[in-house]
Amino acid sequence: MKKKVLISMYSMHIGGAERSLIGLLETFDYTKFDIDLFLYRHEGEFLSYIPNQIKLIPPIKEYTTFERPIVEIVKEGNLFLGSVRIFSKLKANMKNKGLKKEQRTYKQMQYTWHYSLPKLPEFKKDYDIAISFLGPHNFILEKVQARKKIGWSHTDYYTIVNPDEKLDEKMWSKLDYIVNVSSDCETSFLKVFPKLEGKSVVLENIISPSFVRQQANECVIKEMPNDGSLKICTVGRYSNQKGFDMAIVACKELIQLGYDIKWYVIGYGGEEGYLRELINTHNLANNFILLGKKKNPYPYINSCDIYCQPSRYEGKAVTVREAQILGKPVLITNYPTAKSQLENGFDGEICDLSIEGIVNGIKELYDDLSKRNKLSNNCIRRDYSNSSEIYKLYELIN
Repeated sequence: MKKKVLISMYSMHIGGAERSLIGLLETFDYTKFDIDLFLYRHEGEFLSYIPNQIKLIPPIKEYTTFERPIVEIVKEGNLFLGSVRIFSKLKANMKNKGLKKEQRTYKQMQYTWHYSLPKLPEFKKDYDIAISFLGPHNFILEKVQARKKIGWSHTDYYTIVNPDEKLDEKMWSKLDYIVNVSSDCETSFLKVFPKLEGKSVVLENIISPSFVRQQANECVIKEMPNDGSLKICTVGRYSNQKGFDMAIVACKELIQLGYDIKWYVIGYGGEEGYLRELINTHNLANNFILLGKKKNPYPYINSCDIYCQPSRYEGKAVTVREAQILGKPVLITNYPTAKSQLENGFDGEICDLSIEGIVNGIKELYDDLSKRNKLSNNCIRRDYSNSSEIYKLYELIN
């Protein structure tokens, strides 16, 4: 008899967690599992990539309010949930003075879930397993009947999340298992919640190499012309976490040193205006190019000479794995979980987490074609799919 599984997720907009979810869904054995997917909002560029075997649950009005503008929610008549959002934002701001935006976001979401629960409808269907793929995980804990409940942690929890620890520990402790996407992420999580070690497991992101390579064949020469310059590519949200401000200054210094480079960035986010202003300040409009949101980032990665991830912190960057699958020389900054991302000097390079570190890392790869070729060849020979990770999930389920 097939096991009944429910997976919940906010939406399918472009992002690392969303791509990781597609990889997981493609790997399931559908002769053994019936899988329902509940998206709080039926939105996003990756909706069309959801496997046909998945049953997509129709949207439920109250859950569509998450991550949408408060004005829209109130206009639709959800006065209680709109008020909750306002209260949660004010409470989070009071407790988060001096912190950057992405370090405030999670706490606000915690409060939104906590105070919204009385007005959120329950699921009537029972499941063997309920999986919440992006936290907070209150939905499967409070509104779903399931024999086992599993929640994912995708990030460097100690560095970025900044939770209301009492509220979060109560939530995490109700889960049967807590999935971290790398050993470093698990270490970071357990620094905050050491008592939950017995529930914690490591299950790395599952990626489909054939999917990545197939999608990478599109021609993007109009946006990334072959003009003789060395092309660098980065994919990520326009936020402080991703370190694009450091990358812009590093790009300026490299050009001043005589290096002919073009740096292309795929993404979107709240800091776009600030980044464009910084680009103009340094006269880099022709060298540091924001290409915006792309449904398919793979052709851009495939067209570059170096893939660079200049982040201040990451969980386990899916885009780095995808660049390695495409055989690209990868340079990443030494964020806390960097060593779990690649083997330094073999299938990528780790540079100091600084402007100077990025400059030196790119200079080294620019000047040494043989090193770029070695990194590229080593990536091509490795299997980055992590498809065997699905068996760890099967063990938890069974």
